Amino acid sequence: MIFFAIVFFVNLVVNFYIFSKTKALFPAGQASGWILRILFWVLAFSYVIGRFAERGGPEWMATFFVKAGSWWLGAMLYLTLFFLLADLLRGLNSLFHVTDIFKFSWNSDKGRIALIVVYALTAIVLAFAYYNAKIPVVRNLEINVDKHLSGGPQRLVLVSDLHLGMMISNGRLETLVNAVNSLQPDVVLMAGDVFDEDPGPVIRNNMGDLLKNLKARQGVYAVSGNHEYYGNEAEARKYLEDHGITVLSDSTVILPGGIVLVGRQDITGQQMSGKARKSIAELLNGVDMSKPIVMIDHQPYKLKEVSADGVDLQVSGHTHNGQMWPFNYVTNAIFEIGYGYGKIGKTHFYVSSGYGTWGPPIRTNSRSEIVVLELKGKGDIVLTGNE
Repeated sequence: MIFFAIVFFVNLVVNFYIFSKTKALFPAGQASGWILRILFWVLAFSYVIGRFAERGGPEWMATFFVKAGSWWLGAMLYLTLFFLLADLLRGLNSLFHVTDIFKFSWNSDKGRIALIVVYALTAIVLAFAYYNAKIPVVRNLEINVDKHLSGGPQRLVLVSDLHLGMMISNGRLETLVNAVNSLQPDVVLMAGDVFDEDPGPVIRNNMGDLLKNLKARQGVYAVSGNHEYYGNEAEARKYLEDHGITVLSDSTVILPGGIVLVGRQDITGQQMSGKARKSIAELLNGVDMSKPIVMIDHQPYKLKEVSADGVDLQVSGHTHNGQMWPFNYVTNAIFEIGYGYGKIGKTHFYVSSGYGTWGPPIRTNSRSEIVVLELKGKGDIVLTGNE
C-alpha cells in the first residue's frame, strides 16, 4: 500500500508539471479545451486504470489502457526532462541575458512554439527508442572455465525479461523463438520475468504453443522473476512446464553435456512469503564441484557471495540496463554488475538487458538482446574456418 501511494504521488506530481506547461495549448474558455484537459488526466492515469481493469474488468479495456498508459510513461520521462531543460535555460537566461531565444513564458505565442518543439523532440526519442526495443540484437561471448566439460564446448542461449502479456504478445514471441532456434543452442536459459505480471493474457493468446517450439539439444530451462510473483507464480510456472520448459526453483539438474545447472528462487519469493530461499551452499550440497556450475538467478544479487561459493557462471536479467536513460545510472549504482559481462574472482557473470520491456515498449540506452554464451572447458579446442 505504501509503495502504491508513493507511485501514485510521483505520477500525480510529474503529470501536474507536464500539464502546467501543456495547458497553454488547450483553448481557454471553450468546450474543446475542457475535453482536452479531461483526456490529458485520463491518459496520465491510464496505466493504473489498465492494471486494475486487467484484474477484473473487460479485456478490451485493460488492453487499451495498459498500452496507452505504457506509451505515456515513456513520454512522461522525456517530456519532463525536456521541460526541465527548457526551464533551466530560461532561468539562466533571465540571470545572464545571453539570448532572446529563451526569453518567453509558456503561455505566450513563443512559448506555444516551444511546447510543440518539446513534444516533437519527445516523439523523435520515442520512435528511436521503439526501434531499439523492437529489433533485437544477438550478442556473442566466449566463457572459458577451468574445468573439464565432458560433452565438449556448449552453446548456451540466454534470454531474459520477455514480459509476455499485453505489450509483448505473439508476434514478438514468434520472432524470439525463430531467432533462438536458428542459433542451434545446446541449452536455452530463460532468466526470469517470462510473464509481465498476470498470466491471463499469455494463456488467452495461447502463447504456450509458441514457447513449446523452442528447440535445444539439452533442454529449455527457466527461473521465475519478480514479475511472476507480482502475478501468480504458481500458475506461471505450471504453464511453462506444461509447454515443455523446465522451471528450476532452488533446484539443480545435471545436463547431458556435463554442466551442473542451478536455478534459484527469486529473492522476491522470499520477500513475499517470508520463507528464506536456499543458500548456494545448500543447493550445491552433494554436487560434484569438478563439473562446471552454471546458475540462473533473475536478479544479480550479492555477486561476491556467488563467487565465494564456487559457481563458474551466473546469468541474470532484471535490470534492463535501466531501459530508459538515465535509469541505467540507478541500476549500475544498485547492482555490482548492472549490465553485460563481468568477472568476480573465478566466477563469470552475464547480466542481460532482456528481450522485452516493462511498461513503455521503448529502450533509449540499450537494445533488446539474445545472448549466445559459448562455454568452453579446460582443454577444449574449437577449430576456426582457417584450420
